[in-house]
Amino acid sequence: MTQKSAEKPVVAANDSFKPFETTTGVKFVSAGLAASVAEIVTMPIDTSKVRLQIQGESAITTAVTDSTAHVKKYRGLFGTLMTIAREEGVRSLYSGLVPAIHRQLAFASIRIGLYDRVKEIYGDDGSGKHPKVLTKIAASITTGTLAVCLFQCTDVVKIRMQASGVKNARYTGAFNAYRTIYIQEGVNGLWKGSFANIARLSLVNVSEVVVYDIIKSFFLARQLLHDNVPLHLVSAFGAGFAATVIASPVDVVKTRFMNSPPGQYKSALQCAVATMKHNGPTAFYKGFTPNFMRLGSWNIVMFLTYEQLKRAIAALASSS
Repeated sequence: MTQKSAEKPVVAANDSFKPFETTTGVKFVSAGLAASVAEIVTMPIDTSKVRLQIQGESAITTAVTDSTAHVKKYRGLFGTLMTIAREEGVRSLYSGLVPAIHRQLAFASIRIGLYDRVKEIYGDDGSGKHPKVLTKIAASITTGTLAVCLFQCTDVVKIRMQASGVKNARYTGAFNAYRTIYIQEGVNGLWKGSFANIARLSLVNVSEVVVYDIIKSFFLARQLLHDNVPLHLVSAFGAGFAATVIASPVDVVKTRFMNSPPGQYKSALQCAVATMKHNGPTAFYKGFTPNFMRLGSWNIVMFLTYEQLKRAIAALASSS
């Protein structure tokens, strides 16, 4: 009896720790920082993916008569990485890193950091005992849409700087890119491809956040794994694979549309139709391998960092 009563303060301390750990503010900050770390780690793979996705796009608007125009410059993930590094320098693999971090600090903080709060508002308590999949999907679409509506400009600048690289850079830096696009194309240019990106990010958010949530809740509810690194790793890998399979077609259209010059496409739908007509259905899965390697590794780094940051920030705050 004495030993049981002595253990009560420890349980109480743990109970008081958990509510703080799961506050929206902690998740908001942790998600943005964790996504930025993941972006830095996977940036070369993402740049390779973008180059593979826009390859062959010129055939859509140019009457090709020279057979050499059909020669593919980039072949596969590692081939693309080596070609970019050899022709443009290693630095070019990190083109667009600054707006990419801007994007993650904005996008991830909203779409991941606010997900649990919006899910609760929609009626899912997150216990996992009675999972409400439609509620989770609605919450992920809501936060993904909000992120694009507020900060689409960061994605446009990131894509354009990645596509041009360092050697053929269109802009001297991220802030020059924001300014130049605004002067030349106005606000519409900075928010170009918003609808395509809303569709893409909604799919990604459903694939990443919801799948991660469902897998994690499944193992926790059945006590198959504890809430630690192995569970986070399994959940993140599943989320990354699902996101790649579901979102790749929309991601290709989004990349091509946002990278296109003014007037090339009237809408993202026209871009999709043109891509299908000139490049065939396989074009929608261009860069699939680097996209999977990027999304898979991105999810693993992001969610592992995210879970640890939440605990670290909570521990720091509780000790102060």
